Amino acid sequence: MPETTAQRRAAARKGAETRKRHEAEERQRERASAVDRTSELSDEVLKSLESGQRAAIDAVRKFIETVDEALPAIGERPSRRQRIIDGAMEMADGLVHTQYAFLRDVVQEAGKTLSREDGQK
Repeated sequence: MPETTAQRRAAARKGAETRKRHEAEERQRERASAVDRTSELSDEVLKSLESGQRAAIDAVRKFIETVDEALPAIGERPSRRQRIIDGAMEMADGLVHTQYAFLRDVVQEAGKTLSREDGQK
């Protein structure tokens, strides 16, 4: 028996709905995959940041030990030795703050990128 126009239209609508559903499911899988990759990247960045901070602390500790050996403390007044150590601590503090600022910027940009709609890429 030949198809009627109404039957063809219903089949076409059903096909379009199925296609739209598959497209929506694919977009959802892509978003989930992007979130997983971003999460992995965030973990790697945090580990790298922590490693850098530990390295900076170790470097300052070794520097202070070297200064203590080369310039022993004399008396109670601030000395060149203390100014050198204070400068090293300020430098290490600046490095840590720079790392945090960098990480904050990376996270903000990643958040902006992930929150965009697919059509705005």
